[in-house]
Amino acid sequence: TLGTQTDYRDGEAQTDPYSPEYVVRSGSVPEILMLATLTWGRGLPAGQAEMEIIDRIREKCAWEAALPPMDSPSNIAKRLKMMEAMERKEWAYREEEIDKLQKVQMEVFKKVLQRREENRNELNAMRLDNHWQNHQKAKEEKMRKIHHDCALMLRKVIAKRKNWMGKLERRDIIREYNDFASQTYAPLSRIGFFPDNNSDYYAVKNYYLNTFAGLCELEKSAPPSIFPIKIKAPKPKCIITKTGYIKRSGRLEVVLAQVHQ
Repeated sequence: TLGTQTDYRDGEAQTDPYSPEYVVRSGSVPEILMLATLTWGRGLPAGQAEMEIIDRIREKCAWEAALPPMDSPSNIAKRLKMMEAMERKEWAYREEEIDKLQKVQMEVFKKVLQRREENRNELNAMRLDNHWQNHQKAKEEKMRKIHHDCALMLRKVIAKRKNWMGKLERRDIIREYNDFASQTYAPLSRIGFFPDNNSDYYAVKNYYLNTFAGLCELEKSAPPSIFPIKIKAPKPKCIITKTGYIKRSGRLEVVLAQVHQ
């Protein structure tokens, strides 16, 4: 009921079982030597199929021990008859094994074919689904275009039915200015209105500011009290020499004052 957990798996440290050296006595045939072809992982540990092979080997050993000696013609004939019967039995057993293997292979082939058929059906269904979706998109696009054209034609017919007699209507200025979609607010280019041509329509154009003559006239009309401008020259913050240059000490004082601030 207890177990231990190691750092390594048992499979990493597992090796083939140890087979010690052996010596066969003269005149004896150990039964275990008949199973020398079975190794660990290939027949060992023994299962139902291996147990059937062991039973057949034992039966064959018992049959070989029961064969009559070849000392008389009757024994030879009997021996040949027994060998033919054993050969037919072995062939029948072999045929039965072949049938079993063929049945297993057929089952495997059926599963592979079934899986391939399912994959093919799934792929065909996916392709049909994509094809159907593309047709649906094309159908919806065509229906949308038909509805759009229908609405456009209906608007045209309704507009024509408003004045189907071709009578002249008087302009309703109040209705035009009340409707922001009218020609007053949004004129159409097809009737000869191009808004880009009159882009500078709302630009301010002043004669007194844009022309020299206007500036001269504006200067004459202005009172003379606004023209004298008194500007006081700023005093230099540095020490200036007679030649107009600033001394190095003066520049240093300005820098020190800025650093102090």
